[in-house]
Amino acid sequence: MKYWAVLLTVFNRKEKTLECLSRLFDQLPVEDLQIDVFLTDDGCTDGTAEAVENLFPSVHILEGSGDLFWNRGMLMVWKAAADARDYDAYLWLNDDTFLYEGTLTSLQRAVKDTEGKAIIVGATEDATHSKLTYGGRLREGTIPIPTGELRPVEYFNGNIVLVPQFVFRQLGYLDDYFTHSKGDFDYGLRAKKAGLQIYQIGKVLGECDEHPTIDKWCNPNVPFAQRWKLLNRPNGMPPRETFYFEKRHYGIIVACLHYLTVHIRCLFPKWWIRENQPKRN
Repeated sequence: MKYWAVLLTVFNRKEKTLECLSRLFDQLPVEDLQIDVFLTDDGCTDGTAEAVENLFPSVHILEGSGDLFWNRGMLMVWKAAADARDYDAYLWLNDDTFLYEGTLTSLQRAVKDTEGKAIIVGATEDATHSKLTYGGRLREGTIPIPTGELRPVEYFNGNIVLVPQFVFRQLGYLDDYFTHSKGDFDYGLRAKKAGLQIYQIGKVLGECDEHPTIDKWCNPNVPFAQRWKLLNRPNGMPPRETFYFEKRHYGIIVACLHYLTVHIRCLFPKWWIRENQPKRN
């Protein structure tokens, strides 16, 4: 019997969170696998925690401070799970991601195929089943199209990610320097630097709609004062965290360049969009 901890952090997405958990528990039982679910309620005011407690009483709910966001919420719940038991693997799951039937079995098989020594990632698609939205990422940033076989990737989105105990013992937790985003990309890039392998499963494992393509912090239709505020929010493009991430993985020159361009995009979004449009022949 293998024991996995499923990790989520949630904030005011009650219906999606309940659907996410329902899809997860509908997969049980799975032969030779037992899961425990740990969830950070990061200050929900829409009744998410109460609904989860009522409908899924086995879920371990941790109360966040309200300003943890994704990365630090996941870090908090991961530490709680690791303190509770020496799990064979930890499954990251976004609360807006709805698993397809057989996902746990597919993850189980992938762990066996890689001898429990690689990070396993699942790709997601939008509600129309026409576009890949999140998953493993190739060097150029694209999500590889699932073709039935495990596919090596360079890093990943944190929607469906299985971290076996072997990997956890070498890499540890998410880096608490990051508040919201970049923690998942950072973990994958750290894994590659450590010589660990990352594979995306050969089929789509769930549904998750893509977030808006133009962030509000660089949207020309948003007033500058609001753009500037959004830029520095944890779920914007916080310059210090961005610089830290870029310097760690791409070097000081790239970090300085992107630190500059992030501010240019916020200050002059119309110009940036115009200059970066594909050129016509």
